[in-house]
Amino acid sequence: MQNKFVCPAYNNFTGPFSFPFISGGQWAFLALLVFSLFFSGCQLKSALLIPVASEETDNGEVFLYLQPFPQEADRLRFSIEEASAVRDDGAVIPLLLSISEFRGRDMKRQRLIASGWLPPGQYRGFSFRVRNASLEVEEGEANLLVPEGPVMAEFPFDIRREKSYVMWLKFNYRQSITGGVAFSPSLSVFLPERPVAALLGYVANHDSNNITVFDKKSMQVIGVITSGKGPGGIAIEKDRRRAYVTLEGDDSVDVIDMTSGEVINNIKLSPGDGPREPAFTPDRRILLTVNTRSDTVSVLDPSSLIELTRITVGNGPNSVVVDPAGRRAYAFNTISSTISVIDLASRSVAATISTEPGPLRGQFNREGNRLYVVHEWSSFITVIDPFSLSVLSRVRAGIGLNTIKLDTRTNLLYVSKKDGPMIEVYDPISAVPVDYITGDASASYMTIDSEENNLFMVVPETKTVIIVDIISKKIIGKIDVGMKPAWVTMMGER
Repeated sequence: MQNKFVCPAYNNFTGPFSFPFISGGQWAFLALLVFSLFFSGCQLKSALLIPVASEETDNGEVFLYLQPFPQEADRLRFSIEEASAVRDDGAVIPLLLSISEFRGRDMKRQRLIASGWLPPGQYRGFSFRVRNASLEVEEGEANLLVPEGPVMAEFPFDIRREKSYVMWLKFNYRQSITGGVAFSPSLSVFLPERPVAALLGYVANHDSNNITVFDKKSMQVIGVITSGKGPGGIAIEKDRRRAYVTLEGDDSVDVIDMTSGEVINNIKLSPGDGPREPAFTPDRRILLTVNTRSDTVSVLDPSSLIELTRITVGNGPNSVVVDPAGRRAYAFNTISSTISVIDLASRSVAATISTEPGPLRGQFNREGNRLYVVHEWSSFITVIDPFSLSVLSRVRAGIGLNTIKLDTRTNLLYVSKKDGPMIEVYDPISAVPVDYITGDASASYMTIDSEENNLFMVVPETKTVIIVDIISKKIIGKIDVGMKPAWVTMMGER
């Protein structure tokens, strides 16, 4: 909806004017006076356009996800130049477009098309301004007539402060095309149904300060949870239906009730900790967080929500992993190129292992007698015996290793590099790649859903999570998430 002003004073303005006798300080006062007089004599003919809201003003946040298009829309192509939320009082608040170009045959999955912060209050729906549209015909493409003004999608809703809302849009193709010559998008807005907790998955969006909630079976986003600053990792306590989110920017851990989808508590750590990644012991009685900035590992009680103790490790710890028996934890110290071996019974460092340059993270095999470690500045995967703490072998995988995931059903290793979209699959016995997966860009984190037998890859460059069938090694789904996604997890993870 455009803003049109009628102001006789402005229409009679012929300028330019010059006022050499006015000083710089007087200009500010004059400008304010003219601005006030100008608008006192002008009328806003249509809805007031409100500037884009910011996170700091205690607003709520809305995310618009467009559902897949029907097959009959394959020949359609259109673009939008503006999406806005419309309040009950007629005020229009612009949203940030994630996608502006739509080709029917490419819209075969759910897409995040717009999002934004909205002031609390009541809203009547959303408006969309179409730039152009065309339809494929035998002779090529035929341009369609589009509306001059914005098109409304009516859907009354309320916004509360510091809450996030996901709304789904359904594109109605037949109602959008008139006589084969005109296009006006018909969009139905509705709220997604929340699946049972067993199907929930979560993505930590570090730079968006929120958590994307998805249905791992349908591979669609069903919610977003506003978190503290810099969420970096998530650990799930399955029995109590709790998710624990490390907040690097707040030096704390958010506690999420998975049933309600609400943050219900927060565990405070020490200022300057910068907690990055969490790890549970197998019995879920102890939660560990690796604190990158303070070179420590915090030992937390998830029941009382208190820090029991903290353990000093090497420089720049990036991640931590617990052995399958729950006796030891291993902190990977990237800056000091060491691994701190933590005895969980005494809650102290039992040993320190020197490694290749820049250890990032590690994975245990199914038997728990091998620890595979990838390094930022080494082309080798190091294989460590966790009992003798000795290096058994080194697997050449190339420079720029980024992350690793071991499938405990097959003991196959999935390895990603920073500079490419390919995931290499290694047989740890032969120490050679036996398969590969090609994604869209480099994966920064991976995990496996045991129930669906799918590999989930976090791809920060495209702001997506890519889902791969482990058997066929084919991409079967993609999920649009937030800015700089750092972690993905789900119920039934292995």
